Amino acid sequence: MNSIIIVNARFLTQKLTGVQRFAYELSLRLKDKLGDEVVFVVPQNIIQHEMADRLGAECIGKHTGYFWEQIELPLYLKRHGSPKLVNFCSVAPLLYGNNYVAVHDITWVRYPETYSKAFCIVYNFLIPRLCKKAKRLITVSEFSKREISSYYNIPEDKFSVIYNAVNDMFRPIEDEKLRNENYFLAVSSVKANKNFESVLKAFEIILRTNPNLRLYIVGDCNNKNFQTINIDQYRNNPSIKFLGRVSDEELVKYYSNAQGFVFPSLYEGFGIPVLEAQACGCPVLASDIPPLKEVLNGSSLFCNPLKIEDIASKMQKLLSEHDELVQNGYKNVKRFSWDDSADKCLRML
Repeated sequence: MNSIIIVNARFLTQKLTGVQRFAYELSLRLKDKLGDEVVFVVPQNIIQHEMADRLGAECIGKHTGYFWEQIELPLYLKRHGSPKLVNFCSVAPLLYGNNYVAVHDITWVRYPETYSKAFCIVYNFLIPRLCKKAKRLITVSEFSKREISSYYNIPEDKFSVIYNAVNDMFRPIEDEKLRNENYFLAVSSVKANKNFESVLKAFEIILRTNPNLRLYIVGDCNNKNFQTINIDQYRNNPSIKFLGRVSDEELVKYYSNAQGFVFPSLYEGFGIPVLEAQACGCPVLASDIPPLKEVLNGSSLFCNPLKIEDIASKMQKLLSEHDELVQNGYKNVKRFSWDDSADKCLRML
């Protein structure tokens, strides 16, 4: 069994966010390329059943969560010859030597208020030790490589940068009704680093000279992490529409027919939403932080995320440069491919 590669598929027990999507898309490509030479193991509490079926995931052990990952998984691996274990979602069994671990960013260090105290304690304990012990580290941008390397004192040459990409479902879908609604789109998040309220404040400025514009917000704004933001004052604005959670299919339509996508994040490891928007023909306004400049490569407009007036002025500029930014976005997205990323992952193993 030494020739077999095992993938830690605990991500199939978790809600689908950017980290889990990275794990799933790469896992699909590894299965296509390796066939029976790759095995996906998971605890019993799967919630992503369709994904698990596509991967042919194998349930092992009787427990779940960290106990499964730290105790049952390494025992299983040692019984089967200690094969290479690929961990795409930051955490891996600490007492196992043949680990390949993806660490996407260190948000819990930069914005600890985003997470529970228990989460931060676990990650602050595990991540530096896993980084030291892993055979190889994966991260999603040159920025993250430099930051993680510097913070944990890990040599940069221990990292492989493997980019995210965009699922094929993200493509332009015209909807005349939505197109006529003349809106900017933002995807909100419970995380403090997403700088959510700045979009709302900037939109109120641009609305003074563009009264027919609308702002649509996708995301769960009822989460407890939004308690520091007085959402009620914005809910009463008829030009701002809170859409709540939407399906990927709905999100594609909202991207495809928006005047622009606004992403003023303060911190990212990569920033998948900006590529999703570009793939759907939606021009992007993003914050001028290093990882987004790396991913967008001059194909979007950039703003200072700490200056509301700058966000507003760049939203206005986006309207006048819309068509050019759409074409630039299409070209930029072509730089990213899940197949290419999977090939790079295989070369690393």
